[in-house]
Amino acid sequence: MVFKRKLYAKMLKWKEEHDGTTALLVKGARRVGKSTIVEEFAKNEYESYIIVDFANISKEVNGWFEDLTDLDYFFTRLQQMYSVVLYRRKSVIIFDEVQLQPLARQAIKYLVKDGRYDYIETGSLLTLKKNVKDIVIPSEETRITMYPMDYEEFRWALGDKSTMVLIKDNYEKLRPFGDAVHRKLMRDFRLYMLVGGMPQAVDAYIRTNNLSIVDSIKRNILELYEDDFRKIDQSGRASKIFSSIPAQLTSNSSRYNIASVVENGRSESIEAVIADMEDSMTINMAYHANDPSVGMNLHKNVSKYKMFMADTGLFVTMAFKDKDYTENTIYQKLLSDKLSADLGYIYENVVAQMLKAMGNELYYYTFGSETSNHLYEIDFLVSQQNKICPIEVKSSSYKRHVSLDLFCEKYSDRIGKKYLAYTKDICKDKDVIFLPVYLIPFIMG
Repeated sequence: MVFKRKLYAKMLKWKEEHDGTTALLVKGARRVGKSTIVEEFAKNEYESYIIVDFANISKEVNGWFEDLTDLDYFFTRLQQMYSVVLYRRKSVIIFDEVQLQPLARQAIKYLVKDGRYDYIETGSLLTLKKNVKDIVIPSEETRITMYPMDYEEFRWALGDKSTMVLIKDNYEKLRPFGDAVHRKLMRDFRLYMLVGGMPQAVDAYIRTNNLSIVDSIKRNILELYEDDFRKIDQSGRASKIFSSIPAQLTSNSSRYNIASVVENGRSESIEAVIADMEDSMTINMAYHANDPSVGMNLHKNVSKYKMFMADTGLFVTMAFKDKDYTENTIYQKLLSDKLSADLGYIYENVVAQMLKAMGNELYYYTFGSETSNHLYEIDFLVSQQNKICPIEVKSSSYKRHVSLDLFCEKYSDRIGKKYLAYTKDICKDKDVIFLPVYLIPFIMG
């Protein structure tokens, strides 16, 4: 099933604004739907297209990229091999999984300069970086990032085109929904948390309405990721770090305790492994902001961080992976908000996912009180204009916000809007905005 994705509009903007002067590189984690959206775009926006899939290509075609001095001959052979007629300025050539053939990526400079056709590449950032040792990286690339389906895209997939439009009005007016409507909106959102935004999982849910089948799909994706991690780090450290994310978040620690997961957790080699994991885009890193201000990137603590999974549906499956399969009963209890386990870490993960999908880098802040030994924490910090907006996340209706109050008192001259994301209806208490988690996508508007 081909789903409507917001990335399509960015691709259309690239086509209209650049008009063949750059190639488009769509990067993202594996299985987020890069190949699907690129082919759909090619079908709709061009008279013809050719997909050169480097994950499934003949040696003959692969060898053509070793010598592209005669582009006329190259294009003739390409059209004959794929039985497709290419039209000047009306056709696109897609290099799928381009990281598997670095010479094809290097050739982009000359193919774009030739000007006959448009070019779109797909690949993961990790493997793109790994396979550039002996090539010249083309500057003629426009790069965009694809994330798992966000909540609005998920609603679209389910045939719901109106919910997000309608609830935005309540957000802008800070108008409560009422108990009945809010309960339905929360149940719908928890379904998104369970299924997640990986297109294969969403498709399985729509086809079968069976959450155990959805869980099986997600387990396959997790195994694929862990296999990839073993390739980049044969010692297995990356895989251990990845699979320990739920346990680390559940521990309520102020950072990911890497030493409790792998030996020599403070070594430079571990820093390189984590950098590779971040490049794989299967995780979202939140760094501690030593000086919480608009320029948080200048003051982030690279050795103090939290790690979230890029897709919350995969996170739920990982959290319950100790069973042979996650039974429908667990899913149903989660869906009905009746599971006894503390779900705070799942809500933190989904907020991290939503903020990242909106283009935010993730930062958090911990601090002590002058009157106690207690450690306080602001879960997320985002910049708006010349101010910072703290976000505290609760998994319940709990309305106390001591950390938020103390933080805003400490940095009063830097604070913009203050948010507490939780599971109850929208309201405002003095200058703190209480948002049900499904409204988080609107805070950057």
